[in-house]
Amino acid sequence: MMEFAPVRAVWRRELALYRRYWASTSFAAMTEPTIYLLAFGYGFGSVVGALYGYDYKDFVATGVVATAVLFIGAFGGMFNTFIRRTFQHTYDAMLAAPVDVRELVTAEASWLAVKAGVYGCAPMLVGVAFGLEPSWGMLLVPFIGFLTGLVFALFGVWVSAIVPSINTFDYVITGALTPMFMVAGTFFPVTQLPAWVAAAAQVNPLYHCVELVRGAVFGRLGLDDLGHLGVLSACAVLMWALAVWKMRARLID
Repeated sequence: MMEFAPVRAVWRRELALYRRYWASTSFAAMTEPTIYLLAFGYGFGSVVGALYGYDYKDFVATGVVATAVLFIGAFGGMFNTFIRRTFQHTYDAMLAAPVDVRELVTAEASWLAVKAGVYGCAPMLVGVAFGLEPSWGMLLVPFIGFLTGLVFALFGVWVSAIVPSINTFDYVITGALTPMFMVAGTFFPVTQLPAWVAAAAQVNPLYHCVELVRGAVFGRLGLDDLGHLGVLSACAVLMWALAVWKMRARLID
């Protein structure tokens, strides 16, 4: 049975490390969405105006939430995990303590998911500063970001265990993450894309995150959104199983 105490111990280590680099992480989390909003919201927004009943700046602000969650979760899962396993041998030391692979993967991924949930709110807050109307539904955004961040953090952990070298991440970023980022309704509706691309977006976790965030922020959540929640939950379970399986093969077998 997986125990919580080892997970908590790994979290304490992550928190100790985070105290050293929180300033740079926070700066990036606030600056990047501001640049996106200025470039897309005011640049394209001056041409587009409104989109499906939304002011385009608001449309972009809610979409960039999912983008921030994607990059925090996936990049942390890929690079941090690979470096700690391959170069620093941090996980070898952890597994010498009463921590098993399931607890290690769960702790690392859930820590990244918490960061994704918190920093994923930064674009929304920047959007409020640029005119996005506050709503009670915004309180749900950190939880949506946590679940989506968990999916991509586990994806990153799994990828880090199957690539032969750190340079191989270029294939993953270009071939997987960038298409997910572009085909998720972040900057434009997926309904405007070719039919086969719009159909492919239905299996993109980031698309479901965008739909949930917009539904929460604009107060339009309904029973249909349970489908989006179900897809994200299923992806999290699947990626946890894959991440544990491959990390165990790398660290123990």
